[in-house]
Amino acid sequence: MPLCELCGQALRTEPEMRRHLLRAHLEREPRCPLCPFSAPGYDELRDHVDSAHPEPGPAPAGGPPQCPFCGETGASGRQVEAHVRSRHGHLLDPPAPGNGQQLYECPMCDLVCANCQILQEHVDLHLEEHRFSEDINVGGSLSDLELAQQLQNEEDGQQGLEEARRERGEFQKLQRQYGLDSSGGYKQQSLKNMEREVARGRMQPSEYHKRRADMMESLAFGVDDGKTKTSGVIEALCRYYQNEIKDVRRVWLSTGVDHFHSSLGDRGWGCGYRNFQMLLSSLLRNDMYNDCLRDITLIPCIPKIQSMIEDAWKEGFDPQGASQFSNRLHGTKAWIGACEIYSLLTSLRLKCQIIDFHKPTGPFGTHPHLFEWVLSYYSSNREGGTKVVCTPKPPIYMQHQGHSRTIVGIEERKNRTLCLLIFDPGCPSHEMQKLLKQSSDDTSLKLLRKFVGSLKNKQYQIVAVDGELSPEEKVARRQASQVFTAERIP
Repeated sequence: MPLCELCGQALRTEPEMRRHLLRAHLEREPRCPLCPFSAPGYDELRDHVDSAHPEPGPAPAGGPPQCPFCGETGASGRQVEAHVRSRHGHLLDPPAPGNGQQLYECPMCDLVCANCQILQEHVDLHLEEHRFSEDINVGGSLSDLELAQQLQNEEDGQQGLEEARRERGEFQKLQRQYGLDSSGGYKQQSLKNMEREVARGRMQPSEYHKRRADMMESLAFGVDDGKTKTSGVIEALCRYYQNEIKDVRRVWLSTGVDHFHSSLGDRGWGCGYRNFQMLLSSLLRNDMYNDCLRDITLIPCIPKIQSMIEDAWKEGFDPQGASQFSNRLHGTKAWIGACEIYSLLTSLRLKCQIIDFHKPTGPFGTHPHLFEWVLSYYSSNREGGTKVVCTPKPPIYMQHQGHSRTIVGIEERKNRTLCLLIFDPGCPSHEMQKLLKQSSDDTSLKLLRKFVGSLKNKQYQIVAVDGELSPEEKVARRQASQVFTAERIP
């Protein structure tokens, strides 16, 4: 702790020591910093300053700068500074060299002061002048406006980029979901999934090479390899209903429908193609359609069906639908729906129609009108006749959100309720083959039966085939498909 060598007083810090020397030993009488007045003590000097030199009030916001000593205003900071030098210059004169006082230099000009408070007020003049000049400078205000506009434009641009990036991400997600990305199609998925099965020990390498060779042969000829097909189910159902009719009053069945289920190559996206194979298997057994299908003798594989739909688009069917797929299906995992099935069937000169059950017509979101329409499709006369009717009617393609299935018949129960019989491409072969056993019972039929309360999707679309088209009718329907419409019920 430093000690004053003149009086022995102990001071806490060096700055306090300097102030002590200045006040107690260097100044004989305290002198007013604003006028020549001197006082015998600091208390008297403080009273003098408070009474004779009251502090001027702050300059109004945005007003001209003021003199810190007398409050006089000036048009600019320089004018006030000139006023201070002329009127109050004796307060700013630096002390004579060698008197021991500390000097304070202005950081913004060459002014030197002996009092730090006066220097602070002097610097405030510089700052006030800068603010005052900005307030009266219209160009400065315009620059601020332009800067604000520029910042807003940059923010809007950044938001636009973020929005575009988000939309691009969502679009790519939809592309992946519906198989419209560049991840390959049936062949690529088959190979990838078979390789995965080998890696997990579920498939022997020898089986992998055999199945790969069979697949490549199937794709080369454009014919389904039949590995997912189950035949004879309709015939087994006829036998069952004739022997075990129980609660069923009458039943109508399509003739000769084979069941096809999804494979490693189309799992997750191939239901529409598999339902077309089911429909086509029945049409090929019906002599009524021999002329339309004379160029088709075997069930085509999925890539071949994709090419057939592309050919229909090239003929001019459903151009709006084709544009959604960029006119390309082959080599993709694109989902197809009722419109693509209609275009393909019509291009083959098959007379068909799309019925759109666009909203529920029964309680709890059910579709009783759909069941009534299917019953009307299969039966021209509900009274009399045999209890089991194997009709020449082809099965019905049925589409709803995210999936499609094939209606192969309908039951009319003794209590007058209706029950659809449906082939689902998601049902594997080993489950369908249970229906072929002599011991089949109601438990096995649960795979096929769908009552009114079982179909509660918001919307269903069906495609039904009913005859052939003449060449002229085909042209007319192709022209009508330029703006695709469907019959809506209700």
